[in-house]
Amino acid sequence: MGQREEQVSNAGVVAINGPVIKVRGALGLSMNEMVVVGEEKLLGEVVELVQDIATVQVYEDTTGLKPGTPVQGLRLPLFVELGPGIVGHIFDGTQRPLSVAYQDTGPFVARGRRSSALERDKVWSYVPTVGVGEEVSPGQVIGEVKETEFITHRVMVPPTIKGRVAEAVGPGLYTLEDRICLLEDGSGKEGEIRLYQRWPVRKIRPYKERVFPHEPLFTGQRVLDFFFPLAKGGTAAIPGGFGTGKTITQHQLSKWTDADIIVYIGCGERGNEMAGVLEDFPKLLDPRSGRPLIERTILIANTSDMPVAAREASIYTGITIAEYYRDMGYHVALMADSTSRWAEALREISGRLEEMPAEEGFPAYLASRLAEFYERAGAVITLGGKRGSISVIGAVSPPGGDFSEPVTQHTKRFVSTFWALDKELAGARYFPAINYLNSYSGYVNSVALWWKEQGGVDWVKMRDEALRILKEEARLQNIVKLIGEDALPDDQKATFHGARLIKEDFLQQSAYDPVDTYSPAGKQVLMLQIIMRFIEGMREAVSHRIPVYRIMELGVLEDIHRMKYTYKGDDPAPFQAIRERIERELAQLLQKEVHGELKGVGK
Repeated sequence: MGQREEQVSNAGVVAINGPVIKVRGALGLSMNEMVVVGEEKLLGEVVELVQDIATVQVYEDTTGLKPGTPVQGLRLPLFVELGPGIVGHIFDGTQRPLSVAYQDTGPFVARGRRSSALERDKVWSYVPTVGVGEEVSPGQVIGEVKETEFITHRVMVPPTIKGRVAEAVGPGLYTLEDRICLLEDGSGKEGEIRLYQRWPVRKIRPYKERVFPHEPLFTGQRVLDFFFPLAKGGTAAIPGGFGTGKTITQHQLSKWTDADIIVYIGCGERGNEMAGVLEDFPKLLDPRSGRPLIERTILIANTSDMPVAAREASIYTGITIAEYYRDMGYHVALMADSTSRWAEALREISGRLEEMPAEEGFPAYLASRLAEFYERAGAVITLGGKRGSISVIGAVSPPGGDFSEPVTQHTKRFVSTFWALDKELAGARYFPAINYLNSYSGYVNSVALWWKEQGGVDWVKMRDEALRILKEEARLQNIVKLIGEDALPDDQKATFHGARLIKEDFLQQSAYDPVDTYSPAGKQVLMLQIIMRFIEGMREAVSHRIPVYRIMELGVLEDIHRMKYTYKGDDPAPFQAIRERIERELAQLLQKEVHGELKGVGK
């Protein structure tokens, strides 16, 4: 890996408890230092120091270790390598490249097998943007590399150095180890810059200032974008029991969200789900670039059969990589699937450390760890003066779908958008199975101006009215279950059927339909305008004593049911035609009532 390894005198294993080991003679070790254990050089991290005894969590299987096994300190914290070659690849929780591991050892990663996260011998076409004699500051872009067809990798001055450019290479082909720039500061110290840099995963990368998010992270999923939006730089949670669609929702977000970079962390989930991502993403075309979606995706895989300690590290590895691309001025969306498995890893390690457990056995610092993770999201002005953002979307898997359990409750404190998945909706094959009564968004006012510019309508008013109808229908459902729909008066029947139109023809969306899988902002506005106009017309007809069942027999309803599958939204003409047909058929219905053709019906 290129680290400088030093033998810690007389440091040896004295106790082994799963992934946690005790090391005696550890006076030369420091907190959070990386170590290697035994001849196989199993990677670990110091998590506790008491006099000359260190507690180490090992990121690999400890089977076969025995007392007396020597331990070496590396004098470095757990870090990631940041440079060209990250996008489009899959790593484990400690940034081992799994594709390289597969070539070396097959489908199962061998213990102690270390390889550089980034290819050292690959050459990159580098174009400098600064010259000799220029003063550069931390975070400033000094050159560019074409990482993929879609992503330009901006080589930045590391946050820890600055100065005058003493040497600089010209345009050409270089490896990661080649020195591309040499800086001198006023005191005569020199700082070398290569195409890659290292950064500790548990340390936040610095930025100039945090800014208030105002643009939505558009996903093409109507229930999310229109009713419970997430801003670029915001935080969201997707809680739900087993089988409610957390993973498929995050896959759908990864495919269609308008972020520049997607970081997908499979933390403790089933291996077949990550296999599905690896199989699907190279085949899917990015709607913005027309290139394979994998060319703007970074995958961190730590599946349920991998070492539990590495699962705890995977979250930090992913968020640090996201911060690096944010610092280039990109908008990054990070999917963590799932934070519950990460919390369970914390619980297991905490138990082996013999720490005092808190609620449901989780460590007392669970809330602070969750807060530290979500705090690293945000829209910022970078050190280089660019605007970038990280939007964090964390799945939560409460046992039995119980939202009162600690991980869900603590997560609600630190996120501003809550997309609550519902077991009953999922059981009814309803996708996305998001419960509109339990979900909320704190970014409605932030993104209202953007929606007004897109649709030219009062988006907040239309959203609030639609939600009011849905909430009223939920209240009526309790009555219907007791005495049946026929017992409702016609004005309440109009609300009941109107809410059904909103749910089935707007909120419900097919991830597998080529047209309905993604809904542009303009189409979302047009669709809901049509539905709300029909509901308004239905109320008007009911006020003229026209029975609801006659309104629900209108032919235009067939067009309303089909519009999400038929029209992509790039042409407003078909939606305008549906709107005109609504006006025409409602007018004809009212005209019949005026002429007495419906007199006495439904009385």
